[in-house]
Amino acid sequence: MRNDIKNHISPAATLVPAARTASANGAAVDLAGFDAAAVVIDVGAVTDGSFSIEVQESDESATGYTAVADADLDGTEPATLTASTVTSIGYHGIKRYLRAVATDAGTGDAAFAVYVVRGKGRVKP
Repeated sequence: MRNDIKNHISPAATLVPAARTASANGAAVDLAGFDAAAVVIDVGAVTDGSFSIEVQESDESATGYTAVADADLDGTEPATLTASTVTSIGYHGIKRYLRAVATDAGTGDAAFAVYVVRGKGRVKP
């Protein structure tokens, strides 16, 4: 029998599923109480390739966000979103909060969501 992971992870949406036509800042996801995190980008339909995703970190929930250094990511943020793809990026940084920022460099129209999956909880979620 396989072990499940449901009781060992806690997913949270930073950018909820939506059809987007403009840039957007994701909601803050608190990593307190967890020793691991991954960012999952789930893309549906894309009508042009103008959206990119950047993972940002901060010590504060509402301010001070900066791009996560490449050395603190396991994987690469997509420079442009591709239809019908799922991308996972590991996070090795030490900041308390993560969010995703979607940037539309043109007249974008894409359906996607970005989640932060927290793991290795000090207490089971």
